[in-house]
Amino acid sequence: MTATETRRAVEAVWRIESARVIAGLTRMVHDVGLAEELAQDALVAALEQWPESGVPRNPGAWLMTVAKRRVVDMLRRRERLEEKVAQLGRELQTSDDATAAEIEAALEDHIEDDVLRLMFVACHPVLSTEARVALTLRLLGGLTTDEIARAFLVPEPTVAKRIVRAKRTLTDAKVPFEVPEGAEREARLSSVLEVVYLVFNEGYSATAGDDWMRPEMCAEALRLGRMLARLVPSEPEVHGLVALMEIQESRSAARVGPSGEPIRLLDQDRGRWNQLHIRRGLAALARAEALGGSLGPYALQAAIAACHARARTAGETDWARMAALYGSLAALTSSPIVELNRAVAVGMAYGPEAGLALADALAGEPALKDYHLLPSVRGDLLVKLGRTDEARTEFERAAALTRNGRERALLLGRAAACGAA
Repeated sequence: MTATETRRAVEAVWRIESARVIAGLTRMVHDVGLAEELAQDALVAALEQWPESGVPRNPGAWLMTVAKRRVVDMLRRRERLEEKVAQLGRELQTSDDATAAEIEAALEDHIEDDVLRLMFVACHPVLSTEARVALTLRLLGGLTTDEIARAFLVPEPTVAKRIVRAKRTLTDAKVPFEVPEGAEREARLSSVLEVVYLVFNEGYSATAGDDWMRPEMCAEALRLGRMLARLVPSEPEVHGLVALMEIQESRSAARVGPSGEPIRLLDQDRGRWNQLHIRRGLAALARAEALGGSLGPYALQAAIAACHARARTAGETDWARMAALYGSLAALTSSPIVELNRAVAVGMAYGPEAGLALADALAGEPALKDYHLLPSVRGDLLVKLGRTDEARTEFERAAALTRNGRERALLLGRAAACGAA
């Protein structure tokens, strides 16, 4: 294996194992920032040693063992916690020919619980939304600051400062490394789900830049969602979020044309929808429903997405059921964006006039003042009513509001088509 191949292998291992290593170290040192530094030391050691020694049979265990040694060295230098040093030292008193199974068993000790604790810490409400997203991608996704910066089109120093401030905030607030209980658990879990879905949405419909999608962000959010579903299998909303992301991800190949231009849902070739993602999504939705109780916002959105996934053609979509589901979601969230989506479903189920009436009622909503999809939806409904001059104005307004170059081109194209008509 060449040095380049070994480096790629190290990077791939880090992406997979970093969350487990950082989580295990955080349990030992009770400091997320310090835990990441120790894990990074282990990564540097791998980059130095693996090109000569080769990638070990259990690279995750190797990284954890090296990082634990760094903990022992740190504690010895500080001349305190002798009992902890002895305990960790005994864990590392294995012969050079120790079996991979023995090392793996040591690594697995508490590790799944630790990863869940790390999720709750990284997504703690004491942090801003931007900080939660950046820290989660850094600690649990194994992304570099450069990768995070490129994903969100912000300068790398900005991301680095967010991460540093987030770690300092967690330390100053003395956020415990634990899984919360009771009412706090529900609120904190909601914060975790919000972060995962924000990452997914940024990949699925980029808010800015020239790319319509950023697949690496979708993949990372799906990985985090699946991980969370394994860690808390009794939470319906976790399965609901996974179902929603799986079904939405199933359309990715059909959402972009040959030149990277966006393709609207109703115009997509459903033969290109990924059936594996759809099956996974429907199975996750079934798990959420089987756990009982009323569906939460993510499960309701997944049920809406399932209406599309189950229809072989756009014409077979159960728009009436979708409108009803959006009604339930609107009652639960009081979100004007949900109401706008309900206007689309109502327009498809009961005619464009009914949909336009709902969309017009949202014109005064402060949250939608600069939201490009409001004029876009109105334009679409106006086209169906034959009011093309008004529709052109709405599409042009939507194009002026969006920050995504691909979407702007699509909207201006629709405006031009109205002019030609």
